[in-house]
Amino acid sequence: MNRYPWWKYLIMAVVLVVGAVYALPNLYGESPAVQISSTGSARIDGALLARGEQILDAAGLKPDSAEFGGATVNYRFSNTTVQLKARDVLAKALDPDPNNPRYVVAVNLLSRSPAWLTALNAHPMFLGLDLRGGVHFLLQVDMQAAVDKKLDSIAGELRSSLRDKDARYTKLERQGNAVVGVFVDQAALQTARDLISTQYPDLQLAPTPPAGPNSFSASLLPASVSRIEDYAIKQNITTLHNRINELGVAEPIIQQQGRDRVVVDLAGIQDVARAKDILGRTATLEVRMVDDSPAAQAALAGQGAVPPGDQEFPDRSGGKLVVKREVLLSGDNLTDAQPGFDQQTNEPAVFLTLDSKGARIFQDVTRENVGKRMAMILFDRNRGEIVTAPVIRSEIAGGRVQISGSMTVQEANDTALLLRAGALAAPMQIIEERTVGPSLGQQNISQGFHSVAWGFLAIVVFMSIYYMFFGLVSSLGLAVNLLLLVAVLSMLQATLTLPGIAAMALALGMAIDSNVLINERIREELRNGASPQNAIFHGYERAWATIFDSNVTTLIAGVALLIFGSGAVRGFAIVHVLGILTSMFSAVFFSRGIINVWYGRRRRLQSISIGQVWKPAAAAATGSGKVAIKAGGAATPEAGKPAGSTARPGRAQRKLH
Repeated sequence: MNRYPWWKYLIMAVVLVVGAVYALPNLYGESPAVQISSTGSARIDGALLARGEQILDAAGLKPDSAEFGGATVNYRFSNTTVQLKARDVLAKALDPDPNNPRYVVAVNLLSRSPAWLTALNAHPMFLGLDLRGGVHFLLQVDMQAAVDKKLDSIAGELRSSLRDKDARYTKLERQGNAVVGVFVDQAALQTARDLISTQYPDLQLAPTPPAGPNSFSASLLPASVSRIEDYAIKQNITTLHNRINELGVAEPIIQQQGRDRVVVDLAGIQDVARAKDILGRTATLEVRMVDDSPAAQAALAGQGAVPPGDQEFPDRSGGKLVVKREVLLSGDNLTDAQPGFDQQTNEPAVFLTLDSKGARIFQDVTRENVGKRMAMILFDRNRGEIVTAPVIRSEIAGGRVQISGSMTVQEANDTALLLRAGALAAPMQIIEERTVGPSLGQQNISQGFHSVAWGFLAIVVFMSIYYMFFGLVSSLGLAVNLLLLVAVLSMLQATLTLPGIAAMALALGMAIDSNVLINERIREELRNGASPQNAIFHGYERAWATIFDSNVTTLIAGVALLIFGSGAVRGFAIVHVLGILTSMFSAVFFSRGIINVWYGRRRRLQSISIGQVWKPAAAAATGSGKVAIKAGGAATPEAGKPAGSTARPGRAQRKLH
């Protein structure tokens, strides 16, 4: 009756081993480190690792270890004092020109986990700002501004196209969420309608003319609006990533929250004013012609000065190009950049969309410079970098530009994102701001750990006294629940915050509540006269429905917090939801497995250790009127009866410990 098949015990063993392995890295702690990454114009390789060690040796700083991680180089140190000195030394040596940095030298914390755990992809949980210290921003993205910008661009393109087709209009502009046009006759109106239906699939024409028979109103399709909003928030996130490199933050957390919000967590940064300045600044994109003259080539080879009227800029491959000072187009003329494939060669390409003014300029420039190269330069804090420099093959009209040639799919995606990330696609406003010092973060860690530890100890003591052996089993299941919760958070690489620690303490109470229901149900079965084996079986079976209902209702509330909450509420909800799921496994499946091992193979089980079982008297009594029957004790004599007069013990009066 109370036995598990072998495969259930195998599941228990596998879950325990996996949980222990992935929770173990959290016990090793973290060591201060300096991380070196590239800004895009420098290579990260073994040579950089050796060069960094030489720089540190020359400064008398000895790292505990040096690691090359593919995209980063990391040096570990014994304490934060040496770490900060090493950061300053490496930054000064690797980037002698602060206005043109090639590397990002940032302080970081790396896990001390052994190599075999790292090989299994077992890493500790990330610590939130309230536990680690730093700055937190919650940014609100103005999605309507992105939609308005797109509609303004469409209206400008329509004006240019209609002038080319000699279709006269009296008004063509954006009004609210639609483009409204009024024409001089039906022929011009039909030309505009045909143009919209063939070249602008994102627009839908209203069935009713807004201003007379010779007018139209066109609005964006809901799917197009959703796509524009997605592009806007992705572009803003990419822009923020590019800008935060300057802050020297090793592991910034920049992620979308909800439909129109972005969370930025900068661990270790205390200068809020500087962080605000960098997050809010604007970058620009400029289009210029490349100078391939002999004088320019000689300047690149170091055999002469840059010709008058030219400038030299680095490109993303590590080289340099000489370009004209004249700016042909700026990022204000670029409305969109999307990756795709060349229809003729099927090679990865980037497709740009210009506004009406930019389209006319681009058509004139490409017609006059066929066979020459055009450079697209991204400027950020007066520092320019050439994103791409394609060769003009033919005149390009219509405001739609294709960049292709020797690009992978990933490079096309990155180039499109970078071109869109020249400036923010939509304005952002800081609606929440928090700053936490490192000393307060350490205090939060200590207090949070003690709250969970003392809460766990108090539960173990109470359960062991009140439910005896069953209480010990419940406490063991509680420990397994905590182990699995930490393991799952580590596997998901979730960020643990102070509200998350509070959710852990709550998860312990929720988990032990399930065992209390089970133990009390077993006691009830014993009071009703069931045998110990039947009491265990029916106790677990009949308590399961109550446990499931209570956990599901609590889970619904946790999911609601996870979906609609933000900031600290969301951190609490993540741990809360995971704690409910792990508690249902540990409190029911795991604890019953232990009870089955201990009691399940005893055919003639006479007693179980579950504490006191109280039962009302079977017969009427004088005086107190009740007989207290103890599990394992005989009935006390009723008042008014001789001491030697005792009733025959029934089934429920068997000795129960």
